[in-house]
Amino acid sequence: MSNKPKVAVVLSGCGVYDGAEIHESVLALLALDRHGAEAVCFAPNVAQMHVVDHLTGQPTTESRNVLTESARIARGAISDMAGFKAEAVDAILFPGGFGAAKNLCSFAVDGPNCTVEPSVEAAIKAMRAAGKPIGALCIAPALIARVLGQGTVTIGNDESTAQAIEATGAKHQTAGHGEAVVDKGLKVVTSPCYMLESSIAQIADGADAVVKELLKLI
Repeated sequence: MSNKPKVAVVLSGCGVYDGAEIHESVLALLALDRHGAEAVCFAPNVAQMHVVDHLTGQPTTESRNVLTESARIARGAISDMAGFKAEAVDAILFPGGFGAAKNLCSFAVDGPNCTVEPSVEAAIKAMRAAGKPIGALCIAPALIARVLGQGTVTIGNDESTAQAIEATGAKHQTAGHGEAVVDKGLKVVTSPCYMLESSIAQIADGADAVVKELLKLI
C-alpha cells in the first residue's frame, strides 16, 4: 500500500481551445510525480461544449466526449468524475484550458453566473467540506471561485476576468509567471500559467509552484 499523497487531477478534454490545456496537464502530472505524489485522473462523462479545429481555431461540426478525450492525456488511466470520493484522495488539482471554462462550467459563455457541471461542483464542495487542498491553473481558478464564492485566487492580471471572478464573491490577486497564490484558510492554491503570455518552461514553473504548495497543505 502506497503512503504517497494521492492527488486527483481533473481534466476537461484534450486541447487548449475546447478541453484541458495539454502542457499544463502534463507538467502538473510531472510535478506531482517529482514531488512524490500519486496522481489519479478524473473527468466528467459529458459531451464537450463544442469541438475546435486546433489548426484553424474554428469550431467544427464534430461532437466529442470529455472523459474519452481526457483519457488521451491520462493514457487511459482515468475515472468518471461521478465516482469521485473526497475521502479517497488528499488533494485535488484542476489544470486550465478552455475546457475548464466550457466543459467543467460555463464561465467562458456566462461569466460569474455560470453553471457548474454537477459532479465537478460536488467534488469541489466535498473537498472543501473535508478541509482538503484544492489547486487550479490558468482559467480554472474561476471555476473554484464560482463554486466556493469566497477566498483569494489568481488568473494573472487580466482585468475583465479578475472582475468576473470578484463578482462570484471571491477575491482576485495579481500574480506573475511561476507564482502560486495560496489561500491558507480555504487551502486553495492557484497560478496563472497560460493566462499570461508564457513559455513552456514558465508553465512548468507555475505547475511546480502550485504542486509544492498543495502538498504542503495536506
